[in-house]
Amino acid sequence: MGIFTIASEMGHEEVVFCSDPESGLKAIVAIHDTSIGPALGGCRFWDYRNEEEAITDVLRLSRGMTYKAAVAGLPLGGGKAVIMGNPQKLKSEQLFRAFGKFVQGLNGRYITAEDVNVRPDDINFVAKETKYVAGVTSSSHGSGDPSPVTALGVFSGLRAAVKYKLKTDSLKDVRVAVQGVGAVGKSLVHQLSEAGAKVVVADINKEAAKIVAETYKAKLMDPFEIHGADVDVFAPCALGGILNDQTIPAIKAKIIAGAANNQLLEEKKHGFMLMEKGILYSPDYVINAGGLINVCHELKGYNRDKALSEALGIYNTLLHVFETSEAQSIPTWEASNHIAEVRVQEARGKNSRMTHTFNNQTWIHRDEA
Repeated sequence: MGIFTIASEMGHEEVVFCSDPESGLKAIVAIHDTSIGPALGGCRFWDYRNEEEAITDVLRLSRGMTYKAAVAGLPLGGGKAVIMGNPQKLKSEQLFRAFGKFVQGLNGRYITAEDVNVRPDDINFVAKETKYVAGVTSSSHGSGDPSPVTALGVFSGLRAAVKYKLKTDSLKDVRVAVQGVGAVGKSLVHQLSEAGAKVVVADINKEAAKIVAETYKAKLMDPFEIHGADVDVFAPCALGGILNDQTIPAIKAKIIAGAANNQLLEEKKHGFMLMEKGILYSPDYVINAGGLINVCHELKGYNRDKALSEALGIYNTLLHVFETSEAQSIPTWEASNHIAEVRVQEARGKNSRMTHTFNNQTWIHRDEA
């Protein structure tokens, strides 16, 4: 299937290929939908096996950002960027500044931020070439690393899932398996431990997993087996596609609530498999919206207290998704998709002048441009 067919079927507005041989930059920016507002989404740096894998990833991730912003009620559209290559070898100021020039050329239709293997220091280099960047630490309006807020939102959403499925407000002695202990996963383990949960951890970085396990007195497991742990909650906090034909039959948890994007390898097929097994799935783009909520606040002047408060609101957002799913006898992913799609359609129908302020600049979204 060709890229135009895939992009059309998924509803993308624009896909931009960025190349700068001098710095080694090979990147793709996917703008999914700007009906509600400018497309905001992080930049992921990953050593993809091939270009097709990178294109598939950026298209899925950017569509997820549209749904994430819509369900969270944010004045944003969905976009994402990926940089192809080994970040250990290619990272440089020159490369990130080259990427920043491409972002600037999109004139505000896409706002970038950090993601996997892209840290605040890298984003600071991007910010030297474009004002359409969030999560910087080098200016007064920047919010810095959004991962603590992402983790807070995941923790709040996990509590909602436990409340809905296990009928308890307490996480004491609730067994949780956290796959991936990067910035978000580690922070989630900290919050779970403080709440009295019994935690199991795993990561492909064995040393990182060992340190987290020792710090929080958590049990250590193999990262490729943790999905089958005998726990109440499985929290995927690594890369996507973890819920698939091979892993779902082995899952013992009653709840899936984690930070990873695109957890369902095939949304429809694997979402129904989870439903049939009686597993409550917390749609990834709903539960991990805390980071987007955080950087969104930079658009109107950063207020950390408000960002944290809205991230905690993921609790009620997920309860609404669960209730909609049960009332309509549909999988949770379908319920959240429907909520998002209705909000996008409503925004398209309003045809009103929607303005956005960012870095002291004001612009209007595509319907009035």
